[in-house]
Amino acid sequence: MSSKHDSLPSLLIDPTDDKPREECGVFGVYGLADAAPLTVLGLHGLQHRGQEACGIASYDGKRFHSERHMGLVSDNFGGTDVATRLPGNAAIGHVRYSTHGETVLRNVQPLYADLKSGGFAVAHNGNLTNARALREMLVTGGAIFQSTSDTEVVLQLVARSRRTNLVHRFIDALKQIEGAYAMVALTNKKLIGVRDPYGIRPLVLGDLNGAPVLASETCALDMVGACFVRNIEPGEMVVITEAGIESHRPFARVRPRPCVFEFVYFSRPDSVVDGKSVYEVRKRMGLRLAQEHPADVDVIVPVPDSGVPAAIGFAQGSNTPFELGIIRNHYVGRTFIQPSQSIRDMGVRLKHAANRAVVAGKRVLLVDDSIVRGTTSLKIVRMVREAGAKEVHFRSASPPIRFPDFYGIDMPNADSLLAAKHTHEKMEQMLEVDSLGFLSVDGLYWAMGEERRDDDAPVFADHYFTGEYPTRLRDYDEHNADKAKQLSLLSEVA
Repeated sequence: MSSKHDSLPSLLIDPTDDKPREECGVFGVYGLADAAPLTVLGLHGLQHRGQEACGIASYDGKRFHSERHMGLVSDNFGGTDVATRLPGNAAIGHVRYSTHGETVLRNVQPLYADLKSGGFAVAHNGNLTNARALREMLVTGGAIFQSTSDTEVVLQLVARSRRTNLVHRFIDALKQIEGAYAMVALTNKKLIGVRDPYGIRPLVLGDLNGAPVLASETCALDMVGACFVRNIEPGEMVVITEAGIESHRPFARVRPRPCVFEFVYFSRPDSVVDGKSVYEVRKRMGLRLAQEHPADVDVIVPVPDSGVPAAIGFAQGSNTPFELGIIRNHYVGRTFIQPSQSIRDMGVRLKHAANRAVVAGKRVLLVDDSIVRGTTSLKIVRMVREAGAKEVHFRSASPPIRFPDFYGIDMPNADSLLAAKHTHEKMEQMLEVDSLGFLSVDGLYWAMGEERRDDDAPVFADHYFTGEYPTRLRDYDEHNADKAKQLSLLSEVA
């Protein structure tokens, strides 16, 4: 049973944040003394991928050690005694934003279980699209769940597999799940990394003084001083032991579809994802956006921080001055307590302030990475106008978001997405802008050095814009079918 202290009160969630919530980040290291302190550093590098909770599991050759906490890495693993609390030369870690399961301590990863073959800890970035169906099957068969996280489904499947080898049991479990995942797992003798067959979620392999390191992004490798070795390929499992690294390909091959939103928003600008510099891709998005939706303005202003690279590209492509017309307050976190409605209504000003010296009397073009609900965008537009801007134009460095996500991003349902409900003209009116422009899907592909295929098979997981999902959505489809059936029965009774 969860205690009254292990969840985040609703007052602590920032209602002014209109960005899609980050997914999660995973990290693992094998064969280095003080593996846990290194994992702390790696999680610092991945903190942008999840700020709700963090956890680390280590193995010292005799037993497993684990700590899981609500809140930021620095608040929970900032002391000098981490190596004493979590001893061992192998460790895995996780930072979390909950996209599946409640925000409670029992859902914080890594999750751990004592199996017949030994201890098994696992951390997961992504979301399973058949977790509910599998959970119902397991509960019917007598399984007892300790969390509401879809990651525990994997633990239960591993525990119930009849294979004798733990790696084979893990593979047996993974073959039953659908959706997106990048996982790291720790056993008595192995560090395991695996990426879903479509490669929707990222995972990379690094090397630190001869010791293998796994991480969601290359920026975490940079944080610990590790060298990038290669990407874990879609559908690949790497098994790391004292003898070295083995690569397994246990799944049927499919055409990879890595997540395009890693480039739009989630990954840190200094990361390299699937061989592409995130920073350079975002600049190219802005460059192409300037070609597709030019505007006669005096200054290009980014919506900080995620809109900065695209705004630089737009300014270069349009030969228009780039200025910091909005200043972000970095000392206001996601957990700012807002005691009254009037304060909540001013929430955007807690994070952003207009730079009057830049925008007053100017025709201003704002550049952001994306528009989700549009609530924050509207507040920023009004703030810039109040600072004296003569005109305010808005450009999104991604296409209109019209479809929800089911792969580990907290993207609202379609009813909450601005572009899913309104025409372009209506969105201009609602955002109170002089003009509005979105990057095209073709332009997004161009920015990443790709072209959309003639056979209409997407190169990326771009379902947010196109509605073309890379996998079956079993839980969603069955839920909608049940809902339709219930409505039909109700209409018959009426």
